[in-house]
Amino acid sequence: MKKKKFSLKDLTDTNLLLTITIVVFFLMYIGAILFQGGGFTKPQTFFNILNANAALIILSCGLSLVMITGGIDISVGGVTALISMCCAVYLDFHGGNVSTSLLMALGIGLAFGIFQGFLVAYLDIQPFIITLAGMFFARGLTTIVNTKPFNVANEAFTKLKLTRVIVPGMGAPNRRGVYVDAYVELGVVVAILVVIVMFCFLRWTKLGRSFYAVGGNHQSALMLGINVKRTRFISHVLCGLLAGIGGFVYFLHVGSGSAAHATGAEMDAIASSIIGGTMLTGGVGNIVGTFFGVLSLGTIQNIVSSAGLDEAWWSGITRAVMLCLFLVIQSVVMARKKKA
Repeated sequence: MKKKKFSLKDLTDTNLLLTITIVVFFLMYIGAILFQGGGFTKPQTFFNILNANAALIILSCGLSLVMITGGIDISVGGVTALISMCCAVYLDFHGGNVSTSLLMALGIGLAFGIFQGFLVAYLDIQPFIITLAGMFFARGLTTIVNTKPFNVANEAFTKLKLTRVIVPGMGAPNRRGVYVDAYVELGVVVAILVVIVMFCFLRWTKLGRSFYAVGGNHQSALMLGINVKRTRFISHVLCGLLAGIGGFVYFLHVGSGSAAHATGAEMDAIASSIIGGTMLTGGVGNIVGTFFGVLSLGTIQNIVSSAGLDEAWWSGITRAVMLCLFLVIQSVVMARKKKA
């Protein structure tokens, strides 16, 4: 029997976009090692990208869920700032404990997810407008809770913040020749667990597959017996829950409360999802791709800094170029789909 040759046409839209994202990330990182060397040759540089972007990975997973159903949520940055400030004030000014502050973070995220999801799914209001209002509301509440930025001095929280997970065999000698273990923060472990759980949810559960059906075509989903309103509502609730988890991970990383925290995080999360292969039109997306989308943005930022271009606009320009590139790729994929 003659073997069939593999072709890009054999890949689904989701897998094709995922493949492109992963290839671009590895080419980018290998290029950084070859042309800039230095820190990029050390595993800790890669782990530092994870450490700095653990919260963004979680927020981007939530955005991907909503975008797969054809929606959007731009309130996650404001919710993250609100969670950081509430937890900081509770721990330092009200003698709170870490466990209760975590529950507070989850509660805030869920409250936003449930309220916004209800308005979007059951009252059929545009998700952009609702979540824009949610973003303003969260930012406003943050300044009401406390106007001045401050570092958290709570002993139990500080101990948890400084906890490191050692990665065996990946360390490297420092300038003095002393071997230093490679490490990741606790937030990275949480982020990887979220990626695994959300990947399994979308791939192997009935509800996860319903997300793709609803995002692909509402009418077809209704004909298949899928409750479209409930599915859209659940996507926003899950996004809110992940915003709660991501907000606490962000707080654990920065260790402070400030109204300026997570500024632009919602845009970075949307960009990461798009770069990862999630389409704004819905129906196509992959959580693994979102993970690599975040890593791609983090790597670009590191490359720009290593090149000595420390001005903020260079990072913005390179991110814009990358985002436009992947939007063009998505357009090509959509054209291919229509032609087929």
